[in-house]
Amino acid sequence: MSPYPFVLIAPASRGLSLALVRHYLHNTKLPVYATHRSDSPESVRKAILTDLSSVDPSRLSLLKLELTSEESISSAADELAKTLPDTGAYIHTAFSTGGILYPERRPQDLDVSKMVETFQVNVISHLLLIKHFSRFLPRSNQAQGAELAKWVHVSARVGSVSENRLGGWYSYRASKSALNQVIRTFDLQLQAKKTPAICIGVHPGTVKTDFSKEFWGGVPKEKLFEPEDAAEKLYRVVEGLKKDQRGRVWDWAGKEVIP
Repeated sequence: MSPYPFVLIAPASRGLSLALVRHYLHNTKLPVYATHRSDSPESVRKAILTDLSSVDPSRLSLLKLELTSEESISSAADELAKTLPDTGAYIHTAFSTGGILYPERRPQDLDVSKMVETFQVNVISHLLLIKHFSRFLPRSNQAQGAELAKWVHVSARVGSVSENRLGGWYSYRASKSALNQVIRTFDLQLQAKKTPAICIGVHPGTVKTDFSKEFWGGVPKEKLFEPEDAAEKLYRVVEGLKKDQRGRVWDWAGKEVIP
């Protein structure tokens, strides 16, 4: 049985997610499976592969996936199963990157539809990715002598209850706290099943994307990262994590984010 480790990034067509796909293509030899919701997959492929002339484009595979639809997530997982080799395929690294932010500063700013959307994207989609894609993690008889598989969720420092000294951002903070609980809980499941993998969360810092544009002014220049820089930092942190660091959240500098 020939080993076939691969990278999964969901979603993967914008900002930090896009930069992560490009980083793994450029800096590893691993096949990369990237999800998107566009009706124009060729435009997504072009954006990913631009200026990566040294990368074999056959290493990149796209999967259409809508984070707010379990049917779409399930279908994407089934499609992945069809494209993988019959034996030896397993996740080397998987990133669940979905996130949305409505910055409610006061209780009066809370809106039910936005709160539901926040939890749908920031928590429920991550749970559904676990439900449908974790079957591709290595089994105990795979990856012998290889690196520990990493199942990664992009979280945020503001999910830390102990570090909350400013308040505000009610739904976003609460959803990231919930996601951190998901990370811990899934990692315990991996341990119980003796899966050769760990689940961890990462905090990328403030990345210069449309997601955070409104808040750039309050961030020190040395802590405001281009997507490519943030992707490289997360790549190094994730690749360096060991078994005893599992089930926790780590920032871009490799420091633990305390719950």
